Amino acid sequence: MDEQEKTFLALLESHKRILYKVANTYCANEEEKDDLLQEMTLQLWLSLSNYNGSSRWSTWIYRIALNTAISYYRKNKHRLSKTVRCSPVMVLEEDQGRKWKESDFEQLNHCIKELKELDRALIILHLDGCSTTEIAEIMAISPTNVTTRISRVKKRLRKKLESRNIYGYEHE
Repeated sequence: MDEQEKTFLALLESHKRILYKVANTYCANEEEKDDLLQEMTLQLWLSLSNYNGSSRWSTWIYRIALNTAISYYRKNKHRLSKTVRCSPVMVLEEDQGRKWKESDFEQLNHCIKELKELDRALIILHLDGCSTTEIAEIMAISPTNVTTRISRVKKRLRKKLESRNIYGYEHE
């Protein structure tokens, strides 16, 4: 294994939560998630030589993962009937990222999946704690546009959560 491969594998391991978040947001079942994870991994590998260090690794990975997921989602809406189950590319430990009650988390995830592709990308970046500037850089839109769009998405999510009577939901 050469140095570039070692660097890439270490990069994947340290940022796999980003890939899982994106895959979980854009895919309905495990087979699709595995396919998307493989596609994101391939796109990251193919783009590795283009990384110029002008942004953080996580910003670069988010940009590629989200662009790949949005393209994948748009191109493969009718793919389910033709998929074959493969072994997962990566494994995320069970307890990572679980602070809500499982049912609340599932409801929020379901509401997020009902959003338009770009709105999903914005909200997962926001929920992951990315700054407005980071989101703007990843999404290639202005910081003002990020703030406005996130505000609108949060309002839509709030209404969806209220209509589902999610326990523990608090108004901002």
